[in-house]
This record gives sequence, C-alpha cells and structure tokens, in this order.
Amino acid sequence: MNNIIYFFTFCIGVSIASFINVVIYRLPLNISFINGRSFCPHCHHQLHSFDLIPIFSFLFLRGKCRYCSKTIPLRDFLLELFGGGIAMLCLHHYSISLMAFLSFVLAMVFVAISFIDFDTMEIYDSFIVFSLLVGVLINLCIKTPIVESLIGFLIISLPMYFINILFKECFGGGDIKLIAVCGMMLGYKYLIVGMIIAIFVAGIYAFSLMVRHRVKRNDYIAFGPFICIGVFTSLLYGEYFLDFYTLCYRFVQFYF
Repeated sequence: MNNIIYFFTFCIGVSIASFINVVIYRLPLNISFINGRSFCPHCHHQLHSFDLIPIFSFLFLRGKCRYCSKTIPLRDFLLELFGGGIAMLCLHHYSISLMAFLSFVLAMVFVAISFIDFDTMEIYDSFIVFSLLVGVLINLCIKTPIVESLIGFLIISLPMYFINILFKECFGGGDIKLIAVCGMMLGYKYLIVGMIIAIFVAGIYAFSLMVRHRVKRNDYIAFGPFICIGVFTSLLYGEYFLDFYTLCYRFVQFYF
C-alpha cells in the first residue's frame, strides 16, 4: 500500500513540476502560463497531449521535438524527475499531512524562483507574495514562536538592506525580500542554519565557475537559488544541524 501511495505521489510531483517548467519558460517572456496551449519554443508548433506526458514524452521522442527535431532541454526532463523526488521526500518526512503538502508547494515555488533567477537574475514579487502566504501556513504548522519569527524576519534581511544602501547592487532586492519571508516562516535559528548552507553551497558553485574561467572575481551570480536550497534544507533537517552544533559546542566546553 505504501508503494502505491509513493507512486501516485511521484506522479503528482512530476506533473506539477512539468507545469512549473511552463511557468519558468513563459513568465520572463510575459506569456500567460494559464491560457494557451503548449508549443515548441523553437518552431512554435502546437503540441498535442501525447507530446506532453511528463518524463515519457521526453524518452519516447529521444529528447527532440516531434515537429522540428530540435533538442528539448535536458533540464526540463530532470526538473520533472526532481519534482517527483521532492514530492516523495516531503511525504516521507511529514507522512500524509498538511505539512507534507505545504512543504512540497514551497519547494515548487522555490524551483521556479531558482531557475528564473538563474536565467534572468531577477526574483518576481509575485513569487515573494506566494512564498509569504505558504510561509504563514507553514509557520502555523510548525508553531514557530512569534518573537523568533519577528527576529527571523529582520536579522539578516535588515543588515542586507543597509549594506545595499552603502554598496549599491551588492544584493538583489528580491534576495532581501525572500530572506525576510523565509525568516518569518522558520524563525531566526533555522534561518541562520539555512543561510550558512546557502553561503557554503554558493561559495562552492562560485569557486567552480572561477576555476573554469566562467566568471571573474567581481562578477555577480544569482543568490536566490542558494537561499532556496538552504532554507528548504533547514525546513526539513534544520533541527539535526542545530543538534550537531549543540553537541560540538558542549564537546568544546567540556574539553577546552
């Protein structure tokens, strides 16, 4: 029975991730992602239903458009698999509950934010507002104390805002808003965990780009995706990071 539930959860996750793919492509181009049939971005031929089956259509078509034979981005296929995997992860972590649903919705919003930020270096306010609505519900579910939420809202976003005033375009405005919303959702403790993860992963990514001469030292990289990675990881596993920190702190106190 559990396998059946996980299978259907995977299918739902894949389907929603397929829709998120449409949002990622259309929103920056100011094309409605609600109205209008799907089409090939290369030849603009309208796609039929059998061309739009998540995962399977990509495999059957061998990663190419049926009508113009142009390559379908592998990213679309991997994102659909990722959506299914994340759906199962949320179900495994929270079981069948409202929190499993909300964490998956948040993950899909974060996916849209991440890919659009990678492509355009911009985080849309509509995503911030939607993240805020989901974040409020998650906040109520995990019962984050109000004081911790207020501190979380300001503890990182406010210093980043003032730094942005002193050094223009040091951080993106969308990054600051996103961090504020995530701080309200998680509270300052878990936000700090998430930001440490974000900075660590972003540092590795930036270093790899510099080694491959893809960017220079003074170039900008999109930070939104790493905020999303850090915050979502902290949402699911932040307590383990905090327990590990507490253990290390007590160890140092005891021996030193």
